[in-house]
Formats: sequence, C-alpha cells, structure tokens
Amino acid sequence: MLKSLILVSACLLTACAPAANQTELYLGTATLGGAYYPLGQGISNLVTQYAEGFTMVPIVTRGAVENPRLVSLGDVEIGLTNADLAYFGYQGQAPYDSRLNILAAGALHPSILHLITRANAGLDSMTDLRGKRVALGPAGGPTVAFASLLLNAYGMSFDDIVASFLSYSDGFSQLRDGNVDAAFALAGVPAAAVLQTRATQKLRFISIEPHVLAAIVDDNPYYSIVTVPAAVYDMETDSTVLAVDNMLVVGAEESADTVFSVVSAIYGHLDELQKTNAIARQINPDQSLKLPIPLHPGAARYFERR
Repeated sequence: MLKSLILVSACLLTACAPAANQTELYLGTATLGGAYYPLGQGISNLVTQYAEGFTMVPIVTRGAVENPRLVSLGDVEIGLTNADLAYFGYQGQAPYDSRLNILAAGALHPSILHLITRANAGLDSMTDLRGKRVALGPAGGPTVAFASLLLNAYGMSFDDIVASFLSYSDGFSQLRDGNVDAAFALAGVPAAAVLQTRATQKLRFISIEPHVLAAIVDDNPYYSIVTVPAAVYDMETDSTVLAVDNMLVVGAEESADTVFSVVSAIYGHLDELQKTNAIARQINPDQSLKLPIPLHPGAARYFERR
C-alpha cells in the first residue's frame, strides 16, 4: 500500500508512465527543495535511459534516515542516504531498531557539517555555544545525530544549548533574523540555505579543534575531514570541517544483474548528470570501494572492473 501511494504521488509530479515490458524501480530521495530530490531525478533519468529493461521513478520520502528502512522493507528498491546512517542500519544501531537488509550500491557526493554563526557573534568554538540558541535541523534528521556526537566530544549535550529543530531553510532564516545564534546543517556544498543567509549577513564557521576532529574520525571511520575554501561562502578564511559521504543503498536480496545494470547506467554516464547538477560534480566513483558497508555483488562487479 505504501509503495502504491507514494508511486501515485511521484507519477503526478513526474508524469511517469512505465513503458511496456519495462520493470519499474523506485528510488527513495527526500522532500522537495533539498539536494536529494533533484539528484534523484537525474539518477532516475540515467537508469531509465541506459539500463535496458528498466525505468526508475524518484520517490519523495523523509530523506536519509528513512530511506535505508524503506529499502530494507522493499518499499523502494534503492535509496539515497548518508554513509553513517547506512552503517548504523547495517549494524542495527540507533536510530534503527534492528539490522536492515541493505548493501551499498555506490558513493555519491560528500555532505559537510555546516556549523554556521554570524561573523560578529563572538562564537569561536563549540564551547561558546553553552546557553546559546542553536537551530539543529529537522528533528530525527542526520544533522541532529551528528551534532550530538560533536557536542559529546566537548563534554556537552543538547541540555547545554537552547535547541530548535527546524528545516534548514527555516533555521538559517532564523539565524539571519537574529532569532538563533547558530545554525547547523549536514548538506552538500554549497548549501542553498547558507547562500541565502550569506546574501544579507557575513557568516563564519564555528571552529573545531584539530585534535577533536582527529578523534572523531578515528572512532567513526565513516566520517572524514575536509576543507571548505573561503570563496564558497565568501568568508575570510578557509574552514576545516567534518564530512560524510552520501551513498546509494539497495536491498541485499536484489538480483546482482539488476544492480549491475542500474549501477552501470548511473556511473557509466555520470558525466551527463554532472553537466546539469552541480552536486553531482562532487561525486568520486572511486569512493565506492571505501564505503562502510559491503557493496552489493552487482555493484562490486561494476566498480572492481572500472
């Protein structure tokens, strides 16, 4: 029933009509307005065009946390998520109640943890956030879990801040208007919400000390350390931040031939997607061999032959 309902929604949005003798696959993305849905549209177009015998429809979902669960249940065949959430689902760790029946299909772009404040706010370090108003992204979303980990690294918790659980766009609007002191977002670069706020406010990243970054990555190998050039958000200096790869997950019981066809269509024609989607230009297919959960045999067949 769930698949039927969301398929109807997707078809109304995309005017989809499965071709005769085509197997229709569903790709879990996120809500409209974020990076996942347009990326999912591009991926679906590649599969429909180049995977013989298949069409793919991007499905509106609650996003990175929900998609691994939907894949495991069989409500969608493939889903976009973060590498840490894929690992948690594969291992049966929170926010999931049990192990999910998922495997990796390929790496996507990295998302970075934007820890943003106004340039004149005087918030230089995470410890400066004690007692401050912080927008943490949607409740139950990936930013919240990431923020909790980071606060814990400083001996803090959500009890030490005044937390607001808002969409990224609302959170950064509140930052612009002075209603919160900082806003967090786990998002690709550049993040639209940050750019919109930067149009009227000078911004800066809240610094994370190098030893804290190193300790988090050592304990959580699905995270990495990256540098955001100052020019991206017109800031005064480059910023060193935490990042996590986005990735595709598929059901572990999906046939190897199906997954091979889908993965070949996506990564074999990635240059086409990169011409129209800026986020896709950050995809490094070689990262697919370094993901924190095993590759599906069909995906492994493709990437090990590249």
